[in-house]
Amino acid sequence: MTVPTVPLDALPLPALLIDAEDERILSANAGALELLGQGITQRHFITTLRQPGVLDAVDTCLRDGGTHTTRYLTSDGGQDATYVVTCTNLKSTGGGVLVTFEDMTHLTQAGQMRRDFIANVSHELRSPLTAILGFIETLRGPARDDTAATERFLSIMQDEAERMERLVRDLLSLSRVESEERIRPTQQVNLSDIISAVLHTLRPVSEGADVTIKTATVNKPILLPGDEDQLRQVVTNLIENAIKYGGSGKTVYLTFSTTDQEPTIRGPAAVIAVRDEGPGIKTVDIPRLTERFYRVDDHRSREMGGTGLGLAIVKHILNRHRGRLRIESTLGQGSEFRVVLPIVPPAKPG
Repeated sequence: MTVPTVPLDALPLPALLIDAEDERILSANAGALELLGQGITQRHFITTLRQPGVLDAVDTCLRDGGTHTTRYLTSDGGQDATYVVTCTNLKSTGGGVLVTFEDMTHLTQAGQMRRDFIANVSHELRSPLTAILGFIETLRGPARDDTAATERFLSIMQDEAERMERLVRDLLSLSRVESEERIRPTQQVNLSDIISAVLHTLRPVSEGADVTIKTATVNKPILLPGDEDQLRQVVTNLIENAIKYGGSGKTVYLTFSTTDQEPTIRGPAAVIAVRDEGPGIKTVDIPRLTERFYRVDDHRSREMGGTGLGLAIVKHILNRHRGRLRIESTLGQGSEFRVVLPIVPPAKPG
């Protein structure tokens, strides 16, 4: 047959052309060769496109001359990939089937993230709701006239309700910071004042937990473009975590400094470091700490009122401010959370 002229290399998607008569692959562009392997031309399409759904789509396209779509699933060794395969019969150009592969992995992953998020939220809300409903049933029944049990149950119900309130508050906060992540802050704020205000607010918390906060900060204004409330949230979250997980009777160390050249942001920066004396974090857990609902110690985190969203919120706030979060930890020796924020360089005289 006459080979149809199809400029496959001009197509942005991986693509190959299959002969309608002998069903061999006539040509393939660079994207298809990378996806399916070198040396696939002149081979029967069955030996290359081994997945049943794709084979059926090509076969049907050859028979009825229409256009058919299906999915092609593969893996690059690191993660699974999903492609939407479109098979088009080129009757107008002499025959043959054009097969294109559109990478839909990002949409598949986004869908999975949404499903996981809904499942996690449902799980986090189900436990306190179940507890509250159980106590209400008990108070209306066996414990109706038991004053001591009533007081104890009401106290637990309040704790569970406050847990749900914290979760809802953090979910709303996460939603807000995600929606604003691409909007760069323009207001100029003083980071020194923000840190001082947070330390003042958290003093009763640290005293109640028998934790000492030692600070070493610069005694001058540090100006940078930022959202004051969000930066306050970052500092509060890191210090609160250090107080909670560092342990009673321990010390939390806060340092705050500036540098003229920070490699991670390629310019002048403010660096906030919060170090605790807690049990430390395993290396395998560190990259996942900013994932939503990820907890190193799920039971302990719940007991301390953690929602599993704090560091995810911190990550999105820092993304908005073009900042960085670095976490270092040694088991048995504590952890350090370091925040790097770009600052406004001082104006040159003259």
